[in-house]
Amino acid sequence: MELYKEWMSLKEAADYMGVSYNTLYKFRQMGLKVCEIERVKRVSRKEIDSFLESHSF
Repeated sequence: MELYKEWMSLKEAADYMGVSYNTLYKFRQMGLKVCEIERVKRVSRKEIDSFLESHSF
């Protein structure tokens, strides 16, 4: 069983990444893509994993 869904709310995404909601906001400014439909925001687990990988060194 997967612990996290494919598409997460911003709070779930922050929890998945192990960061605060404010840090998630900074990551969005750095290029983390968020899907927004009628003011409902969701983040793909694949997008999060890709974002973290691209900022790893």
